[in-house]
Amino acid sequence: MHEALFYTHPADSPDHVRCLLCNHHCLIGDGKRGICKVRENRGGILYSLNYGRLISENIDPIEKKPIFHLLPGSLSYSIATVGCNFHCKHCQNYDISQYPQRHGGEIPGTLRTPEEVVEGALRSGCQSISYTYVEPTIFYEFALDTAKLARAAGLKNIFVSNGYTGPEATRELAPYLDANNIDLKGFTDKFYKEVCGAKLQPVLDTIRLMKELGVWVEVTTLVIPGWNDADDELRDIARFIQGISADIPWHVTRFWPTYMMTDRSPTPHHTLVRAREIGLAEGLHYVYVGNIPGDTGENTLCPKCGKLIIERAGFSVQQQHMTNGNCNYCQAAIAGIF
Repeated sequence: MHEALFYTHPADSPDHVRCLLCNHHCLIGDGKRGICKVRENRGGILYSLNYGRLISENIDPIEKKPIFHLLPGSLSYSIATVGCNFHCKHCQNYDISQYPQRHGGEIPGTLRTPEEVVEGALRSGCQSISYTYVEPTIFYEFALDTAKLARAAGLKNIFVSNGYTGPEATRELAPYLDANNIDLKGFTDKFYKEVCGAKLQPVLDTIRLMKELGVWVEVTTLVIPGWNDADDELRDIARFIQGISADIPWHVTRFWPTYMMTDRSPTPHHTLVRAREIGLAEGLHYVYVGNIPGDTGENTLCPKCGKLIIERAGFSVQQQHMTNGNCNYCQAAIAGIF
């Protein structure tokens, strides 16, 4: 066990603790756990039960995150524990994200230290560590300790997140975080409440705050037929992103039926093409189509001259026409970390 960060003792509930790590702000009684099922109150001390208990440890292309504007073509050492603070009905990793809920609170995993993770990343030739597969906020203490060592070793740090991290935790993490791909799953409270068990506004706030704190932000929207695929909603998402920065990449990706959402078909290709067109029409410089093998919407075009500067196929980079982050054709700066 490892004592958790970001909790208080409410004056009117002496046996409880208030967890402030994420925006659920769980009030947790003695012997109980929060929504994520991996943080437990034991005698007035909140513990992280999953510290260093890695359920997944892989070497991935950075494009798989998806992160397209940080060291394209590089490898990222990807880690996760069990647990999640969302309960998305369409979660593709539900077997680990919902593991404690489905297995009586059990917290499996192979024990690792932050030093071992950094050593593994360096040994495998990775240029970054990605905290991913489940919501990394729920293993925040381990991620933060690892990120500090990774930064000192010259590695980049990447979160793949649902954007529900609390503002205090976001501010403490940001100095060590290079990039964050944040899911903007929809643009209505109805979607967040009924599909994810959360609220929209905290996600919007986190996207803004991460950008303000200097973290490279990319946004992903999984487009689900009948839920968030209407033109008006896609346009609202694009306008929100553009209102923060036209340089934030927006990934519009294909839904596949899974877990508790098998009642609808995969997203039609034309829907994603339309979503990309909407994003570009609203002024976004980089809009990508995901989960459609071979679609040219994975490529990066220079927003100034329109030339192809990064060609991708699946999770691999085929060719790049950039030098030190500048387009080889017109020398325009391409937003990102190159």
